[in-house]
Amino acid sequence: MPTNKRSKFRGSRTCGGGTHKNRRGAGNRGGRGRAGINAHHFVKWYKEMGGPVFGKDGFCNQTSTDVTAIDVGALDQIIPSLLAQGIAKTEGDTIVINIADMGIDKVLGSGKVTRKINISASAFSETAKAKIEKMGGKVLVE
Repeated sequence: MPTNKRSKFRGSRTCGGGTHKNRRGAGNRGGRGRAGINAHHFVKWYKEMGGPVFGKDGFCNQTSTDVTAIDVGALDQIIPSLLAQGIAKTEGDTIVINIADMGIDKVLGSGKVTRKINISASAFSETAKAKIEKMGGKVLVE
């Protein structure tokens, strides 16, 4: 009497796999490669890739441009470090900042302005202009 599968199937043509046609081709393993990742091989690919890996996602706008922006409130908070680095200058009681030196294109209006600031940038939002001018500062569009 055989004690393990290897010796049990020794001399057998199909080794317990049914007829000799059964273990033939990719149909036996559910397809080749990533076939069936939406269905029967889903868990296998999900584990290997760390998440859903099938299909397209979103679209790519060919005419889009990346605009770097900063909020007025954030700019107001980092003024001491900008003065220390030499990016901003003090002229009397106003602080003069050129945003282009920081690599930023646009100033947005979120946050509070607590100082008189003269800012020059490529673009400003309407709320940013209003907040800066309300404190007595100036907005210069380059």
